[in-house]
Amino acid sequence: MRNLVDESFNGVISIEEHGKWVFKQAYGEADLANQRLNRLETKFSMASASKIFIAVAILQLIEGKFIKFESTIGELLPMNWHHIDKSITIRQLLTHTSGIPDYFDESSDSDYAKLWENYPNYRMRTDEERLPLFLHKRMIFPKGQKFQYSQSGYVVLSLIIEAITQLPFERYLEKMIFVPCGMEDTGYYELDRLPLHCATGYCLDEESQTYYSNIYSLDVKGSGAGGAYTTAKDMERFWNSLIKNRLLSTSMINEMLSPQVKEGWYGYGVWLKSLDDHGYLPFVQGSNKGVSFISSYDREKSRSITIMSNFAQDVWTLHGNFYKALSQSF
Repeated sequence: MRNLVDESFNGVISIEEHGKWVFKQAYGEADLANQRLNRLETKFSMASASKIFIAVAILQLIEGKFIKFESTIGELLPMNWHHIDKSITIRQLLTHTSGIPDYFDESSDSDYAKLWENYPNYRMRTDEERLPLFLHKRMIFPKGQKFQYSQSGYVVLSLIIEAITQLPFERYLEKMIFVPCGMEDTGYYELDRLPLHCATGYCLDEESQTYYSNIYSLDVKGSGAGGAYTTAKDMERFWNSLIKNRLLSTSMINEMLSPQVKEGWYGYGVWLKSLDDHGYLPFVQGSNKGVSFISSYDREKSRSITIMSNFAQDVWTLHGNFYKALSQSF
């Protein structure tokens, strides 16, 4: 399996099956200026992959009967929604079928850093502060009409978590997900005050062919849309805890990890890859300036594969190559 990894790869690769390590390796540097190496315990930004934590939190509140799938944003967040349809439901937010205007549309522009040319990124420390980025926009399409990936939808979900629990959403996630799962190295950290063992994200300046930090390219703190930091071991702890019903009931987990959009590729906060021999492979993924992340869990084989990098790396092809190699070997 080491032969599958290009010598230029920078990050961590971790594969666990039935609770045992199959492959674990750290590559490259977490801090170029100080030549600090990446280690297995290095914390990496997840970008959009951390939407799965928001989804689990919402599903917990549904199972606790605090909200329903058909509860609307108008009911849960009584405020002036301007042109946004107040009858958008929790289910539609979870499945990216709400039509809510997005503060960053990945389908039309892949350069997230451009967002901060007009809005100082250092001010983005709460999801309430992100509302002006999309609140006055018009709906993209009528609610429920189709699937279109939405950052704003998950920002609204995090605000709903805060409204119901009276806690900052990251505090609720810590209390109800991270601590129960033993995820001691996972959290929503601020780029200008990162804790120990965090990897700095790096972007390539094409003109000078030098690398620079992503500190001015991302929200200074993660949101409901993404941006948590985690380690390979913590992702394994999360998947194992989820599948073993420590966070949700079996029926809710089965629903979460099953297709919830007609295209069949998305559940609740999780992407799905169709497998020829047994259903779907759930996975989460994130990509941004200085962030490349993918983590999957094969329920049939009790196998997690997590690949994360603090550079722009093709972790998706690498993940596919590892999955194929493992399928042929076992």
